Amino acid sequence: MYATHTAVAVALVGALSACTGSSGSDGEDDGKPGSASASASVAPGKYRTLPEPCGTVNRGTLKDMLPGAGATPSDGTDGEGPDEGSSADPYKGEAGVTYDTDRKVGCRWKSATTLGTRHLHIDFERVVSYDPAVSDDEQAEQLYATKAEKARIPAGSAPGEESDEADTGESEDAPEDGKTPDGKASPHKEPSDDGTPKATPSDKKSSDKKPSDSASPGQDDDLAPRTLDNIGDSAYINDKLDTGDSGLHRDITLVFRTANVIATVEYDQWVTDKHRIPESRELQDKARKLAEQLAAKFDEEE
Repeated sequence: MYATHTAVAVALVGALSACTGSSGSDGEDDGKPGSASASASVAPGKYRTLPEPCGTVNRGTLKDMLPGAGATPSDGTDGEGPDEGSSADPYKGEAGVTYDTDRKVGCRWKSATTLGTRHLHIDFERVVSYDPAVSDDEQAEQLYATKAEKARIPAGSAPGEESDEADTGESEDAPEDGKTPDGKASPHKEPSDDGTPKATPSDKKSSDKKPSDSASPGQDDDLAPRTLDNIGDSAYINDKLDTGDSGLHRDITLVFRTANVIATVEYDQWVTDKHRIPESRELQDKARKLAEQLAAKFDEEE
């Protein structure tokens, strides 16, 4: 009788072991969807926080971009205005409203004179991906591409940056005497009276080309909306001139991405005299200089 009970007990223990063995006694995951081993999570983004925006632009840059901001009705001449520590200091900037300073921050400044008004606004957005298969940097890259597409920024090199070969219309294999291998005159070069090749319209440089469709009135072709080099991982600049009922103003928008952060610089000039069109090159140069400074600050945090 005792032998029978012992055999039954052994059988039950064996059955229980068989049922629980699949769970894995060594603690390994079972590989089902949603488990830790089912999808390899990517590394977090390079930047985990954002800088305080109003303190990222130095005072010298602000004075250059916002002429007359420091002038007050009482002085109106030296342009220095209130002391730096004053609560009315126009160079301190006004921080934007945000619900998470680690995700999105911004700051804006303004200068107003009798000749017009200028506004400067910077914005930093730290992109976070909630897809375990997509990194923060990749998500930021996709968002940047969407912004560039919405702004209709042409892909490729900026206007006016073509190679020397594109400027002259000659290839490296072109014969020096301006003739083709069969002895005929090259279509790109016509011999002149002294036997030297004569310049043709194809030899004109990009500065002689007609402005592209994206260039605004009175704007050189090399200042049209385009991608930029040497600012973050990728960058573009947009330039719009508005002559509508709201007033004459030129708006510059420069966007660049560095790792998982997208930075935006918005700089505009409004004028009271509609015969004074805001200069595109000046505004673009100042916006680009600021963007380079901001990108360098992010690099310092590495």
